[in-house]
Amino acid sequence: MGVSTLSLAACAAPQVTEGLITVGISADGEETSVSVPAGNTVDSTLRAAGIILEPLDKTDPPLYTVLGDGSQVLVVRVEEEFIIEQEVIPFESQVVRNESLPEGQEYWLQLGENGLREITIRRLFEDGEEVSSSPVKSIIVEEPIPQIKMVGVQRSFVPFDIPGRLVYLLDGDAWFMEGTTGNRQQLISSGDLDGRVFSLSPDGDWLLFTRTAEDEDTINTLWAAPIDQDEGQEIDLGVSNIIHFADWIPGSDLTIAYSTVEPRPGAPGWQANNDLQMLSFSPSGFIRELPEILETNSGGLYGWWGTDFSWSPDGLSLSYARPDEVGLVDLESNEQSPLKQFSPVQTFGDWAWVPSISWGPESDILYGVDHAPPADSQEYDLDVILVADGQQKVLTREVGMFAYPISSPLFKLPSEERAHQIAYLQALFPLQSETSRYNLLVMDRDGSNKKLLFPFEGAEGLEPQAVVWSPEELDDSGNRAIGLVYQNNLWIVNSVTGEAWQITGDGLTSRIDWK
Repeated sequence: MGVSTLSLAACAAPQVTEGLITVGISADGEETSVSVPAGNTVDSTLRAAGIILEPLDKTDPPLYTVLGDGSQVLVVRVEEEFIIEQEVIPFESQVVRNESLPEGQEYWLQLGENGLREITIRRLFEDGEEVSSSPVKSIIVEEPIPQIKMVGVQRSFVPFDIPGRLVYLLDGDAWFMEGTTGNRQQLISSGDLDGRVFSLSPDGDWLLFTRTAEDEDTINTLWAAPIDQDEGQEIDLGVSNIIHFADWIPGSDLTIAYSTVEPRPGAPGWQANNDLQMLSFSPSGFIRELPEILETNSGGLYGWWGTDFSWSPDGLSLSYARPDEVGLVDLESNEQSPLKQFSPVQTFGDWAWVPSISWGPESDILYGVDHAPPADSQEYDLDVILVADGQQKVLTREVGMFAYPISSPLFKLPSEERAHQIAYLQALFPLQSETSRYNLLVMDRDGSNKKLLFPFEGAEGLEPQAVVWSPEELDDSGNRAIGLVYQNNLWIVNSVTGEAWQITGDGLTSRIDWK
């Protein structure tokens, strides 16, 4: 019995080792190997070898990889370092032109000082060698102080002849000039005009305007007044809550079209109806409602803001612009026909952007500002649209969201060809045009011969606005002029020479029109 037991013991199998694999490891400048059970991953193998990884360390192959016999594992030690570098921000030099100082006189308003920016740099090291360096944070420690020099550009406001009638809104009152800039008369002295509507009739005999309502539940009311007070008095047209549009219908005697809103307590203060109504009136004050063109509707995307409209010079066509499209209104079917559709601009505020559009002088083309996709793009181009077939062409790129293009009246070239120019605003910072100021430029109808007119080089730019062309040429030069508001004063600019005249100096002018 004992012999059998010894025999069996002598024949027993050796300890099983076939389940182990050998893995080579390169880490911390040393080469080593370790035996681990088959099926182990890189992670478990390194732990078995007593190698501890820090959060940024890397391995090749990755930690989740299952290893085989003879596999090699590379451990890369990764460290990061943050350093702070200082950078000087150079100050800007600014020139302020002051009409109250004699021309040529100048002095320093403020000496410039450089600012300071701190930039945090992240440096990354692999096994002690730097592999990358990149900024991760930048803060301005000291804002630069601009250097400002005031230069006198004083001119005497010498009266000069102008064609037609020019009306302007000054501190809530309506004034007008006729024949000469020295002939100034107050038309309305109530001090309550809000400037939402301020438009001369095509013949220049009547002013259409809105005034602040006394009723707190009403935004404003619509009125008309004859320029010649001997022809009648102000007329309450019985219309209220006008925000975007009310204007004269060309070719129709004392007839207007308008669009309304409903007041709301929340921003922006209204809900647009996107409608279009008409009425006519007599100088004695008799008002007749006409058939509506558009009934109240949603107005498309962002329709709560509202729709703007524009009559063609011949009064036979009507265009519209809203946050998601521009098009024409069929005056027979009373339907809207889009010429261009687009995604509304994301303003991230309680307002919506509506592209400015205007007609060419022969009622066959539209000029407008087009928003390049995508919805958050900051690129705005000035386009022309052929009304007959809808063809579109870019005239000039990156003008800014508030370019307000407007065509001049027709004139003849030496070749007897009829032509016109386009006046428009060009953003000083096109990719930040919502807050940018603007320059006034003119160009030919095909987009050529662009010319900067106003303001002076180095001067503060214009606030966004719709400028107006003179109805006829200036007598002294034979050139058309453009009226605009600059630093809350009325200015007239020669459209060819760029010569500019400041007409008012009280800093209270906000709207103008010229017929």
